[in-house]
Amino acid sequence: MRRTVASLALALASVGAEAACARAQNPPARTVPPAPADSVVIPPGVYGALSQNEIAVRLRTDELEIRFVPLDLRITTLLVRDGAESLQRLVERNRPAIDSAGRAAGVSEPGLALVTFFAQQPGARFDPELLTLTARNQLVRPMAIVPLSPRFGAAQLNARESAMAVYIFEELLPVWEPFTVNYENLVSREWERRLPQLQRERDRLAATPR
Repeated sequence: MRRTVASLALALASVGAEAACARAQNPPARTVPPAPADSVVIPPGVYGALSQNEIAVRLRTDELEIRFVPLDLRITTLLVRDGAESLQRLVERNRPAIDSAGRAAGVSEPGLALVTFFAQQPGARFDPELLTLTARNQLVRPMAIVPLSPRFGAAQLNARESAMAVYIFEELLPVWEPFTVNYENLVSREWERRLPQLQRERDRLAATPR
């Protein structure tokens, strides 16, 4: 695997060269089109009533369950306080690696997602780089992956084991629009189904008296 190697330092050092090579070979697959500014503003310190399960997208194979959670304040603010703060702390704990990957690729405001692979059976194998998005009819690949679990680099899990990483994209994810999460030949359109609930919660919080 090009970016998920045993030494995170070496992986981050190679991000710039790999990103440049990938852009030269396949530009549309490396860039998320810029998301429009969100005109709905949630007051500071206001949190929602949703659980992390309500902002997660899942895919399943015979061997794996894959869970994709956008780490975007426009979405995590919709969670109950404990859930929102837990995800925000996770990002801050890994901020040095995230910022290093962004600087190497010349990206100041990357999109982030928490991706977890769960093994459904012994010896389940996974390839982190097979997970992609499709947004606005463009294939979107992560520009870097920051492993959070020791087993992530092994790409193989025992039954009921999990491996987790932060996926870093070149642009903020278009969280207020439909997008799909893809792994091999699997495609999940779950985000599109979740959008009405997320938008209702956003609008409810935006109406909170300041």
